[in-house]
Amino acid sequence: MFTGIIEAIGTVRECTRKPGGAWAHIGAGPLAEGLRVGDSIAVDGACLTVTALKGDGFTCDLSAETLDRTTLGTLRAGSRVNLERPLCLGDRLGGHLVSGHVDAVGEVAGRIPQGDGEFWRFRFPQDLAPLLVMKGSIAVDGISLTIAELSRDTFGVALIPHTLHHTTLGGKRVGDPINLEADLLGKHVARLLALRAGGPSGPEAGRSDSMGQRGLTLAFLEEHGFA
Repeated sequence: MFTGIIEAIGTVRECTRKPGGAWAHIGAGPLAEGLRVGDSIAVDGACLTVTALKGDGFTCDLSAETLDRTTLGTLRAGSRVNLERPLCLGDRLGGHLVSGHVDAVGEVAGRIPQGDGEFWRFRFPQDLAPLLVMKGSIAVDGISLTIAELSRDTFGVALIPHTLHHTTLGGKRVGDPINLEADLLGKHVARLLALRAGGPSGPEAGRSDSMGQRGLTLAFLEEHGFA
């Protein structure tokens, strides 16, 4: 479990494809000193396992599923990635609960200067729509952000200079792909409502069709005592 508070920016030193996946060696700087083989680490929001350590870097395997469903399939030598170690019991929860299981790949839709920071818009797939709410949390490339604007296919966030300088977002351009993970608590609520409504109980619960024709609406939430 992670918090979405990025600890360091790593640099991919090597990424090699192999049958059924790939492996990558990532320079992590001082962050590598606290890693052990077998540890979990979030790389651009995707939970990976440390398989080897060398100097100030670590190696991890990337499954075919990870390559297909996240932006990590585009990694190459020189790519910069957000890194976060797992939350320890007793730590402050500065962001929000992030599982490291990417829900979808979106893209940067716009950047607008706003005071000392910027206002960004991201485009998301429609099956993620029921899980996004105004002032709710979302992880973008593993970064915990708050939704400040929400439309049919985009959401907006206000980014302070610290976020732009201490994560990889500062180097993103319009059209670049990003990993998205919706709020974990929202996914559990969506699944509970789907079960109450007689909808699917598998991984598809919580998607846009989980409530049948009705969708996850305010009226549906009121009917089931959640609004």
